[in-house]
Amino acid sequence: MPDTAPSLLDYARRGRTRWYFWILTGLLTLVLALLLQIVVCVALTVALMRQTGVAAPTVLQHLMDLMQKPSDPISFFLFAGAMFGCYLVGLWLAALWLQGKRFGDLVGRWRWGTFAAGAGVWLALIAAGGLLDWVLDPKGFTVTFSPATASLALVAILGLPIQTFAEEFMFRGWIAQGWLLATKNPIATALLSGLMFGSVHLGNPPDGLISAAAASCFGIASTLIAIRLGGLAFSFGMHLVNNLWSAVVVVSSSDVFKGAPGIFSQHTSGLDWSDVGIEALCLALVTALVYVRTRPSLPKAG
Repeated sequence: MPDTAPSLLDYARRGRTRWYFWILTGLLTLVLALLLQIVVCVALTVALMRQTGVAAPTVLQHLMDLMQKPSDPISFFLFAGAMFGCYLVGLWLAALWLQGKRFGDLVGRWRWGTFAAGAGVWLALIAAGGLLDWVLDPKGFTVTFSPATASLALVAILGLPIQTFAEEFMFRGWIAQGWLLATKNPIATALLSGLMFGSVHLGNPPDGLISAAAASCFGIASTLIAIRLGGLAFSFGMHLVNNLWSAVVVVSSSDVFKGAPGIFSQHTSGLDWSDVGIEALCLALVTALVYVRTRPSLPKAG
């Protein structure tokens, strides 16, 4: 029996939905996010100049460098959270002003139990994947736990929820809804949204291609899950746990969090592509589990 609650397509139909509104909203989002980021950077620059007496260009260069230095976790995660927060607020305001979409229209159905289920299932699978890597190459793992790990965990818990929710809000919320309206096809929507999500990871150090491949797989699966459940709660739980694990528990030398003082460090470059394959299999398993254990959320007529 189908689920009678609103589907993701029902949420997508709310507000002004002609194709050009999606393009205009995307452009306004970039403008608003840039303006907000300038405000944040100026405020931080002024504060640091007063505190240290260093010239503005040097302070600005330092702020830009922070985005590439997870070895300084307090600055890295808090600054990253602030920058992604600008995109989140920018998209929220742009969609509200141009499309008449409320925050909840882009989030969809939300249940904290669904969020917890996504986090718990994915935590079990990535822990199993990490154990498999250790079995295959135990010498590639070292214990790096130190007093800095506690600070890392604290700021990651503060910064990563903003970063991961901003990405879910944009790619599994706004972008997925746009493609779903255009195609009326969940698989096509998942592929298009997932590949767009992967493409923005191409610049991630140290190997953007591996990062983009893994992100594409994650984006495709999480979009299918969001469509099935009519909201972002489950995929946000997965995404948050995934990034917390990579930033705090097992920090890979081939990941954007390379250098963070996590509990373990992983140096297994020979397993990078096999890890992408294992992740894809795990994502397929989670997606199948969600589809088997839930009823389809069918769009209302109209």
